[in-house]
Order: sequence, then C-alpha cells, then structure tokens
Amino acid sequence: MATKENDQIIKDNNCETKMGLPCVLEAFTSIFKTGTISSKCCGELFGLGKVCHSALVKRTLENPLFKDLSPARIIAKSIQTWNNCLALIDSPSPSA
Repeated sequence: MATKENDQIIKDNNCETKMGLPCVLEAFTSIFKTGTISSKCCGELFGLGKVCHSALVKRTLENPLFKDLSPARIIAKSIQTWNNCLALIDSPSPSA
C-alpha cells in the first residue's frame, strides 16, 4: 500500500527528473551510507522539494536490497541531510 502511495507522489510531482545523477548519488550516499552533500547538490535537493525527497527515500527503503537497514535511522539521516543543506544554503559562504 505505501509503495503505491510513494510511487504516485513521485509520478505526480515528476520527482525523478528534478535532480541530476551526480547529485542523486551524493544525496543517496549521505543518507544511506556515509558522506556529505555539496552546496550545489543541496540546491538541487531543494529544487526537488521535501515531498519528493521524502517519497524517494521511503520508496528506496521498500527495495529488498535495503531490507537490512533501519528505517528509523535512514529517515533520521534523510532529515539530517535536508537540515544540513538548509544550513549550508542559508549561511553565506565565499563564492567559489
């Protein structure tokens, strides 16, 4: 049931077309493994939006490949990644 709901959100919002692959991989690594996300990819993540971000993370968790991961831990890391991006985007940084 949850899978269809997430798939519908993803489809309705064109979630899979809003981020480039390099940033998708960066975000994935920061949530499902260990890593950081660049300010460029944070910009893309915000372009994706919180609804899409959440639905994509939940759909990934439903994949049998990730059945051994703790959903609560991944959701927490997903929120942490979003909040880290928020801090990164909000804080003025020297332009590269």
